[in-house]
Amino acid sequence: MTASVQTVSASKAPSVDGAALEQLTFDALAEWRADDHAAAFAAFRRTCQTVVGDAAVLRQGAPPPRALRAVCAAALAAPPSPDGDSARRFFERHFRPFRVRSANGDGFLTGYYEPEFAGRLVSGGVHDTPLLSRPDDLVNVAEGENVPGLDPALRAARRVAGPQGVRLEPVPDRAAIEDGALGGGARPLVYLDAVDAFMAHVQGSVRVRLVDAGTDGKAVRRFAYAGRNGHAYTSVARLVVAETGIAPADLTAPKLVAWLRAYPEEARRLMRRNRSYIFFRPADELAADDGPLGGASVQLTPGRAVAIDRRIWAYGLPVWIEARLPHPAGEGGSGSEDFYSLRRLMIAQDTGSAIVGPARADIFFGSGEAAGARAGLVRHVPERFVVFLPVGAEQGT
Repeated sequence: MTASVQTVSASKAPSVDGAALEQLTFDALAEWRADDHAAAFAAFRRTCQTVVGDAAVLRQGAPPPRALRAVCAAALAAPPSPDGDSARRFFERHFRPFRVRSANGDGFLTGYYEPEFAGRLVSGGVHDTPLLSRPDDLVNVAEGENVPGLDPALRAARRVAGPQGVRLEPVPDRAAIEDGALGGGARPLVYLDAVDAFMAHVQGSVRVRLVDAGTDGKAVRRFAYAGRNGHAYTSVARLVVAETGIAPADLTAPKLVAWLRAYPEEARRLMRRNRSYIFFRPADELAADDGPLGGASVQLTPGRAVAIDRRIWAYGLPVWIEARLPHPAGEGGSGSEDFYSLRRLMIAQDTGSAIVGPARADIFFGSGEAAGARAGLVRHVPERFVVFLPVGAEQGT
């Protein structure tokens, strides 16, 4: 949340980035009392360590308002594992719920996960596409920062030494990087097949099951987001829809992957049109049972972490989502049983290049195939997208 949240007055509702904020009561939230507030508090408290400590974050977001810092300080001073009722009262005491109504309605909801793919430490067979390390000369460009001679839309650059001193230049796009434009500036970390590598870029982190790690082939390593080339993200799903005429609602993530594998030449051409490129780093230090690092530099909490537009909302803000989501194949039943109701308090722990807008959210479902099956089906307008503003924050404090 930023200073763009306008002051509440008797004649005008607050707004943010062109979206109206409608204040609700907690009792107006469907099944509010039935949620696991202790789980939400644990995720909130973990994120507060970054908010209060002003720690460096993986992807810089909107600065937290003073009111959120104060709430986080209270959370860190509270017992780390309160019961559900105590946790619920904490949120009710320190926050006010506001439904976000954007110009396009109630926003859009998607899901993401940390995939696990087979790969090799040495290129071989179908595993011939590397995940690259962050180049030493890569420089992040902050939102709103303009660099002379650099396209204002670019969010990263490379530092180049010349006769006139050091200057910043655009980083090559995806196609150029795949063709070797970085040379030895970025080293291969691991090799995947081309589609899996692309999906690792989309998700921003990956577990790799190494088939050349030993005789049992079971060694698993984790690779985390380490930066990007700064070019705008283009959805390959939208490109496939435009080229094939497949209905957008029918192109779930599993169907997209199947299409990319079935038409490898067309897939390569379309994937290279996404100029954005992600760099990785080994993340062996992360606890295996927790999620990958999100933009807030905390490990994501499966089912409680949500990615938001970092230009608008600060990390750490609670977000209440009400939605009807589809069951993966083999779950649910028929008719209405094919969907399940999600009524849950989540915490803004992450962001993404495609997560744009005040009522745009991306739910982290966890790691592995089962999480991917759930995440890949979510492309829905939520019934309600509600952001919790700290008491006093709607007045800009």
